[in-house]
Amino acid sequence: MKLTRMTAKEAACFIKNNDCVALGGFSPSGTPKAIMSAVAEKALAEHQAGREYKIHLNAGASVGDSCDGALSRADAVISRIPYCDNKDMRQAYNKGDIAFHDLNLADNAAFLRQKLTHVPTWGIIEAADIEEHDGTYHIYPTSATGIAPTICHIAEKGLFIEHNIWHEKAIKGIHDIYEMPNSWEHHIMRISHPTQRIGKPYLSIPAERIVGIVECNLPDEARPMPPSSDIHNTMGGHAADFVHWNIRKGILHPQHLVFQSGVGSVANAVIGAMGRDKNIPEFSVFTEVFQDAPFSLLQEGRIKGASTGALTLSPENLRLFYKDIHLYRDKVVVRPSEISNCPEIISRLGVCAMNTAIEVDIYGHVNSTKICGSNMMNGVGGSSDYTTSATLAIFTCGSTAKDGKISSIVPFCSHIDHTEHHVDAVVTEYGVADLRGKCPAERAELLINIAHPDYRPILWEYQRLSLQHGGQTPHMLTAAFALHDTYLRKGDMRLVDWNEYTIK
Repeated sequence: MKLTRMTAKEAACFIKNNDCVALGGFSPSGTPKAIMSAVAEKALAEHQAGREYKIHLNAGASVGDSCDGALSRADAVISRIPYCDNKDMRQAYNKGDIAFHDLNLADNAAFLRQKLTHVPTWGIIEAADIEEHDGTYHIYPTSATGIAPTICHIAEKGLFIEHNIWHEKAIKGIHDIYEMPNSWEHHIMRISHPTQRIGKPYLSIPAERIVGIVECNLPDEARPMPPSSDIHNTMGGHAADFVHWNIRKGILHPQHLVFQSGVGSVANAVIGAMGRDKNIPEFSVFTEVFQDAPFSLLQEGRIKGASTGALTLSPENLRLFYKDIHLYRDKVVVRPSEISNCPEIISRLGVCAMNTAIEVDIYGHVNSTKICGSNMMNGVGGSSDYTTSATLAIFTCGSTAKDGKISSIVPFCSHIDHTEHHVDAVVTEYGVADLRGKCPAERAELLINIAHPDYRPILWEYQRLSLQHGGQTPHMLTAAFALHDTYLRKGDMRLVDWNEYTIK
């Protein structure tokens, strides 16, 4: 059966007001770009004509500006799931113009199958190559897969395939595509080391499910990370020293080191420090994103193998990856997000998880999503998937934010994504707080000691007054909840007078 070729604009004509569109790919990598840009243009034209036109959007994670940015600027989105780091989309959902559902990435595909989120009207998958096999087409994804396996069979009206020739066909074979069975049919996924494969290298789609093929030549929109700051590098050094200490103590096995690192320049700096520290043996990676720093370590031989949800490399480094892909084919595996973020596998492999916090309170709770408790930053992403199941769960954050005006170590988090029960250690540029086996008062002492020196006196005073109130976890909640309001009014935590909030 011959597939229909069409332009992005023609494909966009199929997508109607209030439809739900689900995208393959994960982060800006491997996500469709041409059709969503055309949908944004269509929305602008419809609005100018006085007609309502908005869609529901579900992606594997954050996507590039050609989708999230263009659609939000065109006021073309009703709801968005899940993690999103586009500034225009962020402004829209923080104003309440878009209904944003923050979701653990491991749950995204399952929620779609269970119809707990909007059932996709249409699915769009980006492909590096398309092969016909007796009426069924093998679709080879590009630099990520995301929720594509689930989209392929649940999109109600069918699929569009963006055949993106910017990506090399050489990527064929690097994916390990496997979809979770129903929970009552679940069996052990036999992944005993990060690069072990359990699925197929392609998506198998009946011809009748494919509405059209759109040809394009568009690079991924992953951005190169800015150079690591001195603070980031210092935190990376502390994290590496802490990992080495855990190896010496026998908590981590030197021949079975598996790391996960989150998104961004801090994550790049931390994993880079692991690679530079010669006290740490070569290691493997089981993670959701594979950024420029681990790619450099792979080239140097410091990383033995990597399983990832996406090749989130800059376009330049992705080109280098394709050029030498014969060197990496047996060392790198790209998986769907429900496998790359699967808590069962994370636990079995003994992953050491390293993620970034917005703020940490003195008892070890972590806020990684919301500014002042209400304004969403990007979303929880996969940090919960890894933190709850990791052998060692580390969070990193600079000791201050907003040019030193706000402490990142606070009396009580304005929002909690990761509770004290799952956070093993916190790293700032002032050191490491190992929270394992510590009571709340002991955790508070350790965390205050890695806060910025300018803020330690006020945190010690808060703890002293809280201890007078008593309780297993001593608090003055009136003071703690007022703290963020004080930030906004005075702009500097050092100006807080706890006596103002003391309960008599």
